[in-house]
Amino acid sequence: MSKLDDLIPTYAAALAKTKSKGKSDEALLRTIAKSLGPSIYRDDASLIAASDPKEIERIKNNFLIKKLGLPDGPALDKAIDDVLDLVGRATKNKYRVVVYYLLVKLLKKEAKFGA
Repeated sequence: MSKLDDLIPTYAAALAKTKSKGKSDEALLRTIAKSLGPSIYRDDASLIAASDPKEIERIKNNFLIKKLGLPDGPALDKAIDDVLDLVGRATKNKYRVVVYYLLVKLLKKEAKFGA
């Protein structure tokens, strides 16, 4: 098994603990994880620092605007805020893959990842 194969169950379990509805799409979860490259294997980069405004800006600019091609605006800030509520603001480990997965699902951008 690869390192990615080892991480997918961790991400799926974290996703199951969120307040999101419905069953997770493992193929989409895997594709998003792959798209993040080696960053998912580094402890610091694999997690979201939700209380850091710079981190939230990075998510918005690097993922939502650059990767998903969405226009900047208050809707993106609301989407991030909604996803952080789903994950749980008090949740210690907010995995980047899980947050990005929930953003993709919320914004209905699965097609960007071939889903």
